[in-house]
Amino acid sequence: DAVVLKHRALNDLLSGDSTDAESDYDEVTASEVYESLRYLSDPEHPNLSLEQLKVVQPGHVWVDDTRIFIRFTPTVPTCSVATLIGLTIKAKLQRSLPRRYKVDVEIFPGTHNQEDQVNKQLNDKERVAAALENPALRSLINNGIAGTDRPDLSLLLA
Repeated sequence: DAVVLKHRALNDLLSGDSTDAESDYDEVTASEVYESLRYLSDPEHPNLSLEQLKVVQPGHVWVDDTRIFIRFTPTVPTCSVATLIGLTIKAKLQRSLPRRYKVDVEIFPGTHNQEDQVNKQLNDKERVAAALENPALRSLINNGIAGTDRPDLSLLLA
């Protein structure tokens, strides 16, 4: 049987309302969020994961009632794809998580030369929406996400 992925429409992603029965689900944990991010591939090094490059780390993921907060560390302070990495993280979580969660992604303080500009872009809803609608960027993001769902069985059996 083929697995069919259902991606939510952009308007659904931006609406943020939870009119469905999502409140019946268990809360998401920081470990589960990290698990969904660890295998994302780096745009400049597609054979390496963000975990392998220490771009994402377990201690840099926080979850509260309706907010998920991730700080990532670019590989070098001059990383030219920091915004793309942040967009990939954000897109993966927006596609994977219940709509009630607001996803905040930012660069770990002091690890990138253009930290403020990149963070401003990543947390501007309209800029993110426009980026996710751009076919070239969407293709790069989808390539970074493809094949990254490899759940840790210990989390499933906990």
